[in-house]
Amino acid sequence: MAIERQEPLPLNPNKPETVEEAELQEIIEMAPEPTEDGFMLMEDGSAVLGAEEDMPIPVGFDGNLAESLDESELQRICNQLLEGIENDKSSRKDWEKTYTDGLKYLGMKFDEDRSEPFEGASGVIHPLLGEAVTSFQAQAYKELLPSGGPVKTQVIGDYNSAIEEQAQRVKEFMNYQIVHEMEEYDQELDQLLFYLPLAGSAFKKVYYDEALGRAVSKFVAPEDLIVPYYTTDLETCSRITNVIKMSENEVKKLQALGFYRNIEIQTGDDNNQYGEVDEEIEKLSGMQGHDDDVAVLYEVHCNLDIPGFEDISADGIATGVKLPYIVTIDSNSDKILSIRRNYREQDPLRKKIEYFVHFKFLPGLGFYGFGLTHMIGGLSKASTSIMRQLIDAGTLANLPAGFKTRGIRIRDEDTPIQPGEFRDVDAPGGSLRESIQPLPFKEPSGTLLNLLGILVDSGKTFASIAEINTGQGNPQAPVGTTMALLERSTKVLSAIHKRLHNAQRKEFKILATVFQEYLPPEYPYMTANGNVQIKAQDFDNRVDIIPVSNPDIFSTAQRIAMAQEMMQLVQSNPQIHGPDGVYESYRRMYAAIGVDNIDQLLTPPPPTQPAPIEAGMENNGLMMGQPASAFPQQNHDAHIAAHMALLNTPPVQSNAQVQATIHSHIMQHLQMKADGLAIQQMPPEVKGQYDQINQQLQQVPPEQGQQLQMQAQDLLAQFSSPILAQLVNEYTQQIGAPADEDPLVTIRKQELALKGQELAQEQQQFVADQQRKIDESRRQDEIDRERIETQEEIARLKDDTTRDRMEMQKQLKIQDLINKYNK
Repeated sequence: MAIERQEPLPLNPNKPETVEEAELQEIIEMAPEPTEDGFMLMEDGSAVLGAEEDMPIPVGFDGNLAESLDESELQRICNQLLEGIENDKSSRKDWEKTYTDGLKYLGMKFDEDRSEPFEGASGVIHPLLGEAVTSFQAQAYKELLPSGGPVKTQVIGDYNSAIEEQAQRVKEFMNYQIVHEMEEYDQELDQLLFYLPLAGSAFKKVYYDEALGRAVSKFVAPEDLIVPYYTTDLETCSRITNVIKMSENEVKKLQALGFYRNIEIQTGDDNNQYGEVDEEIEKLSGMQGHDDDVAVLYEVHCNLDIPGFEDISADGIATGVKLPYIVTIDSNSDKILSIRRNYREQDPLRKKIEYFVHFKFLPGLGFYGFGLTHMIGGLSKASTSIMRQLIDAGTLANLPAGFKTRGIRIRDEDTPIQPGEFRDVDAPGGSLRESIQPLPFKEPSGTLLNLLGILVDSGKTFASIAEINTGQGNPQAPVGTTMALLERSTKVLSAIHKRLHNAQRKEFKILATVFQEYLPPEYPYMTANGNVQIKAQDFDNRVDIIPVSNPDIFSTAQRIAMAQEMMQLVQSNPQIHGPDGVYESYRRMYAAIGVDNIDQLLTPPPPTQPAPIEAGMENNGLMMGQPASAFPQQNHDAHIAAHMALLNTPPVQSNAQVQATIHSHIMQHLQMKADGLAIQQMPPEVKGQYDQINQQLQQVPPEQGQQLQMQAQDLLAQFSSPILAQLVNEYTQQIGAPADEDPLVTIRKQELALKGQELAQEQQQFVADQQRKIDESRRQDEIDRERIETQEEIARLKDDTTRDRMEMQKQLKIQDLINKYNK
């Protein structure tokens, strides 16, 4: 069913029908009318040439400043930055060449087109460099991104329960975001750790993505981040250029959102923005050519002094100081898409906002680090050359070639001879030996094979991918010897891992800043413990965010070895490690080997701290000679009465040691009762001071609260000491002998008490003798074990000396073979 279009009714200028129409008519009447010369007359009498829409559009602090600058100024800034970028590119040519040459020996692409020294010669590449890269990537990836999340926190400054809860919230939230919400983090870190040992440098870019509505941490390839040659670090770098490859459709989306200027861009590689590194990587990955739908953008983080946006002093005078900006340039059309401020509006110092994190494999001679391609690339190249020579020599030896007489005829001479086949040959003169002369090809050289082994071992030693044979040594060797062997074989990887730990720490700090700026005041999220909330103010300076990885431990093998040595130390002398020493050593060993649900395998020891129990249960333990502990919350009068009744029983009266234990326990109750009465009788001002000290004790760590605890005890003792003296006096009167007691009974009690003391002393003497015998036996065992260890150490040293001598003889023989081969 079609509906005819209705013509709108004309508005009555004298009588608006609605409030909106009245406001619109008022705006139209107030608008200035243009004159014949194209000038716009304003209310103050001034005139402006052109319409209002031709005037520069004011932009906010976070807006695109390129919208308010004229084309000439934009072109000047663009030319200045492009010239600097080209200079930066040319300054790192040597680094790029070494990086590109190293990629050829990664072993990812087989060279099938070799025609030297003969057609079809071997194009195999020795896997030394590839093995070193993948070994490092596998170890570092597991350490830097554990399954539970890579973030942990520590409190800075004053310590209390509120800050501890804040640190726990920050830790849980950041691990939740990285593991569950930031889906790209796992893949980006994995890719970074593969590039890092190749190039020596790799980068992360941490920022808030408006399109995704969350923080992201993107990997930036080293060839896509360009800095000046004099740069030492990213914090002080004056120009950082990030090469971004973006599809034309994505650029148009950002233009439609107003993030970029709505200008025409060019796609493809018209200006040859793809360098030698990009071309080599595409060859290794099997890709050829470039996508014509991809735009190459330069995102330049630089300092500029833009007219109209100068740095103004407090006196209103331009200082001439360049301010941080982010300028995005289309590299093909040489046009600026956006210029945005790169500092916070509330920052009086105008410090630039950090987005990039530099991960470095080895410190280089300049800004970019050195990777395995720089350090063992020559060894990899030499190993590949020797391996090809050995394979080619074997090929020539197995399929010999040579010369034959011109008149000789062989049937099917172009077809290879099969095993067990004899062919007809027409040999002039009747002698086949004289008609065919094979070339004297040698078998693969043993000297070259030995040289190849030396080169490979040297490369593996440097890259720390040789096997750590700590388990093949003496299991009874001292702990220091084992740890020294472990440290010596892994010192290179340990230093690299510490650099990665520091870089990841900076990454997490930038990520925490992004959360602090873009999170709402309260943000709910889910964890294994249920629904919780994080606050934007939790990301303050009171909590330090650090990686969960240990900078001193970089592999599971090292962690297991250290846990095993710790377990041996604890088992050698468990007494000094406390009641939980053995349990804790086994728990850490299980954690080191990655066992889940350890509590289901390992039964924790009974608690060592006593708990409040009833008076009857205390009497039972006291009768057995076990000491008891009093607690402030107990009914002290009831407990004292129960224990005094126990004192009057015949077994206790005949055992002086048990009586002393009961008296000691009753004194604890009397002291706590006196403390409670003293607190009640304190004057209000003293009571307030005492409560304030106790509150401070709860807000400081235990090691810092000893002085406060002593102050509280001294203050309490001033009031509890007189009360305690009175309570002890009353107690001694109650336990005194009755006046009407028979003297014979009293004498008998004293005899029994003396007999009990003699029995107790004999028991103590027996226990001391038994302990002395055990100690002597243990000392003898220690002496025997040390003697055996010394003998084994001497035997091991002799064995090592013999091995070194044999190795030296082997090297001398190899050197002799090399000298003979060279002659």
